Amino acid sequence: MSLNDLSKFTNMKDTDSIQATGSLLNFSPEGEGKELYTTWEEVHDTFDSMGLQENLLRGIYAYGFENPSAIQQRGIVPFCRGLDVIQQAQSGTGKTATFCSGILQLLDYNLQHCQALVLAPTRELAQQIEKVMRALADYLEVKVHACVGGTSIREDLRILQSGVQVVVGTPGRVYDMLNRRALRSDYIKIFVLDEVDEMLSKGFEDKIHEIIQLLPQKLQVGVFSATMPPETLEITRKFMTNPVWILVKKDELTLEGIKQFYINVDKEEYKLHTLCDLYETLAITQSVIFINTRRQVDWLTDQMRARDHTVSATHGEMNQNSRDIIMREFRSGSSRVLITTDLLARGIDVQQVSLVINYDLPTKPEKYLHRIGRSGRFGRKGVAINFVTRSDKGALMDIQKFYNIVIEEMPTNVADLI
Repeated sequence: MSLNDLSKFTNMKDTDSIQATGSLLNFSPEGEGKELYTTWEEVHDTFDSMGLQENLLRGIYAYGFENPSAIQQRGIVPFCRGLDVIQQAQSGTGKTATFCSGILQLLDYNLQHCQALVLAPTRELAQQIEKVMRALADYLEVKVHACVGGTSIREDLRILQSGVQVVVGTPGRVYDMLNRRALRSDYIKIFVLDEVDEMLSKGFEDKIHEIIQLLPQKLQVGVFSATMPPETLEITRKFMTNPVWILVKKDELTLEGIKQFYINVDKEEYKLHTLCDLYETLAITQSVIFINTRRQVDWLTDQMRARDHTVSATHGEMNQNSRDIIMREFRSGSSRVLITTDLLARGIDVQQVSLVINYDLPTKPEKYLHRIGRSGRFGRKGVAINFVTRSDKGALMDIQKFYNIVIEEMPTNVADLI
């Protein structure tokens, strides 16, 4: 990892000069004409053929994996070989288990210091990653800790000072722990950014830069996401060394097994009535309803409850304890309908979710994939329903164009599809 160019890190201009051609991704930084990214062609159809440690394999099979998904077939081995990797695959295909397996394979289990740091954009996603890491490490006696905001700083300090080998966290709290030297970076050899497009957006970019400055220069870096815009790739080249790129092209990112529909609601004020009409369908299984603002989440929750519909809600202004309780209830199935903002578009991994409703269409086409990926996890079938007002027609067309798909009007028998 080279830090020489990081002075430019926070002032990157957008670039359209990145093009995928055959097996190489080529562009010309400062006119050098280097081939900076190479795709990985090696495929392993079974976990047994990957050369993983026996106790890691036991954890993988105990977690419920039988055969690797497409991203796992291609992505685990190069990570285990110590290569820098850029991995792009649709939501719900096992990216988390891919980098968790790679990290666990590479750890020195006798060294009671942090050797791997994983960053995620939301607390919920960081905690979900920690959960997967712990499960896969069940037979390895590896110490993993989630280091996120909204929790006790004193408890973080105590746990980190007692010695952990993997830290999964959000940028703010991790930077605080690094700054205090409670999280010592001396032995960190692996650095992973999950949902890297979000992590290198304007909201997190400066903090990621500050964290990188506190890490050792020699690092293995892995970046993962369902969407990988050109400007994200442009930034990653500043801190990655000869990475291999494992990708699903944008026009292949539509989620197999998820049927996508729209409902014409004409005006904004008709959305609530439409949602109430759908409520019995929602309650058949677990459903997530996405709205664009926190205020609207609270408003819709009140409106639904006033009509005797049972719903849960969560957003970023709630305290961490409340968010944890709501998510625990939703994961257990005691809560069946969850209303939320994009905060949780990348943090929900609930296998039973098979219906997503976009009460508001997302503000950017890229977010659509992360939202509807909450249903149809690991090959299960799912349905996404989009409420479309007159003013939303252009946004719906943008989504269809972005993913090269056709979203059809919702049929009357939608309940049979879930």
